Amino acid sequence: MVPSPATQSLLIAESSGSEDNDYDSLYGSGTGTDTTSLSSSITKYRYENGRRYHAYSDGKYWAPNDDKQNGQLDIFHHIYSLVLEGDLFKAPIGNDPQSVLDLGTGTGIWAIDMADKFPSARIIGNDLSPIQPEWVPPNLQFEIDDFTKEWAHQSNSFDFVHARALYGSISDWPQFISRAYEVTKPGGWFESVETTVEHLSDDNSIPKDSAVLEWGRNCKIAEEKIGKSFTLEYKIKPWMEEQGFINVVEKEYKVPVGPWPQDKHLKEIGKYNLLNMLEAAEGFTMAIYTRVLGWDPVEVHALLGQVRAEYLNRKVHGYYRLFVVYGQKPEDACKDAE
Repeated sequence: MVPSPATQSLLIAESSGSEDNDYDSLYGSGTGTDTTSLSSSITKYRYENGRRYHAYSDGKYWAPNDDKQNGQLDIFHHIYSLVLEGDLFKAPIGNDPQSVLDLGTGTGIWAIDMADKFPSARIIGNDLSPIQPEWVPPNLQFEIDDFTKEWAHQSNSFDFVHARALYGSISDWPQFISRAYEVTKPGGWFESVETTVEHLSDDNSIPKDSAVLEWGRNCKIAEEKIGKSFTLEYKIKPWMEEQGFINVVEKEYKVPVGPWPQDKHLKEIGKYNLLNMLEAAEGFTMAIYTRVLGWDPVEVHALLGQVRAEYLNRKVHGYYRLFVVYGQKPEDACKDAE
């Protein structure tokens, strides 16, 4: 492990030019340069209702970036791994990818695992917040950038582009997928991984007046107000095909909340996911409800108390769904563009 260069599209573009800046120089040990100023603004976080949120592109993302939420993200990463039976991805990218882009990398845990798995590959993790660890594999770097704006990466530059848990963050998904297509090499792959907000139960054990169901319905109301969808199931595959990806595959998985399933594998997933949802509930909710829906924080906490109680009720056998969609950029894509 070596210190991450933590390269950042915004900072490099605005600074005097050296790409050799290390992590410390980008975060507070500079000497009054433009880079130092931008670094300070990126780490001047918003504090609201007891939680901390990103500063760069303030308001673009709805979840906190504090230690509590970051710990939950790492729990969720473990759940993704369990659901995918130990895999980091499902796209058939081969054994020797040379360049990988992880969009919305969060704590960087997926990118770190990819860097360990493919030590000869160049891995880039992209996020709005500099919350990633300093000590990372030498083939990994992080950038602070807003992927809803123009991308700084060159066309046809990545063997694999990965995007996970971006729901509620993107107002124009076809444009986002188009940009992913542009930076993917001919023959390379793009993979999207998203979960549903809606909870289901096969035995009707979730009551009709469920707080969990109300929670999901309110998210749908919020998405209409902000124009950023939380409901992406069955949409990403046709969007990818419209943008030109071929060999598009969609896989659907059940993610139980709680250790109620009889199946041992699903029971293990449910056990960790119960912890995940209990840890995540406030962070998933507070900014959306107070900023968008106009709720008082006290009202939010009251609803979340009911949500947690339902999650802990062993008679409720709830789950949500996870979708993995991947597709390939045609080998002759560059020829078609000429």
